[in-house]
Amino acid sequence: MSAFRHEALFYAGEDGFLAGTVPFLRNGAELGENALVAVSSAHAEVMRAELGEAADFVRFVDMAELGRNPSRIIPAWNDFVASRGGMAGEPIRGVGEPIWAGRSEQELTECHHHESLLNLAFGERDSFWLMCPYDTEALPGEVIDAARRTHPVVDEGGVSAPSSTYVAPDAAPGPFDGELSPPGYPLDEFVFTETDLRALRQFVQRRCDSAGHEPARTADVVLAISELAANSVLHGGGVGILRHWRENGSTVWEVRDSGSFDRPLLGRVIPEPSGATGRGLWLVNQVSDLVQMRSGDAGSVVRLHMNVAA
Repeated sequence: MSAFRHEALFYAGEDGFLAGTVPFLRNGAELGENALVAVSSAHAEVMRAELGEAADFVRFVDMAELGRNPSRIIPAWNDFVASRGGMAGEPIRGVGEPIWAGRSEQELTECHHHESLLNLAFGERDSFWLMCPYDTEALPGEVIDAARRTHPVVDEGGVSAPSSTYVAPDAAPGPFDGELSPPGYPLDEFVFTETDLRALRQFVQRRCDSAGHEPARTADVVLAISELAANSVLHGGGVGILRHWRENGSTVWEVRDSGSFDRPLLGRVIPEPSGATGRGLWLVNQVSDLVQMRSGDAGSVVRLHMNVAA
């Protein structure tokens, strides 16, 4: 293994999942290669049982928590890579299953962006083999087709081969491309400039209280919107628009301004301590259940989904 290998594993049912992942991890353990596994807690439990002593080489993370917002997954892989010697470190393996049955269309779109961006984030990391399982019995065909486009290698029926439809991240639709779904109603709007930031925070606080967010969750929402509003004031032309509505058990918050995003991994990598930008969007991703970022000639928009029951 001499280069980053990003592979989609197409499996059917639990037996297929174990048949594809356990030998992969056991082989890595025999070679002394540590692995990070981010899957559901149910999958992790059966994997531990099957791996036996080889599980000592594996660290498990609950993907339902980590990947609730797909923008938080690359930072976890970054931490793992750094802990094993950085971009020029020791050989490592990973299993990550960010897509499962029941994901919303919005979540799936962000997951596909995430899978494509993995090729950019770790394309220069030698000796890193990352396997991404996809359940062909539970997932629709269009999701499997998308996996072929975001993974350079596909394992199907126990045979690994280059994907004939893979699209490199520099040629694929970027994470800021595309349209967002129309907002829900009733819809609140708040136009703000630098002098309105205190009133904006109060506006957010009142609507969180009305929606039933717990105090800690309300603090997360206020923090996230404050960071986005500050970005609009500093980098988005000095004025922004906050829109708010409720949708499927969540509060949804959207900040629009005339700025633009031009770094594909923005918000997914820890900003340098001396960096002037990026910290706000990093914090937003850490506290939000789903983040959608879009940018074009008309400006930029960041949409947050915050589960009321979280």
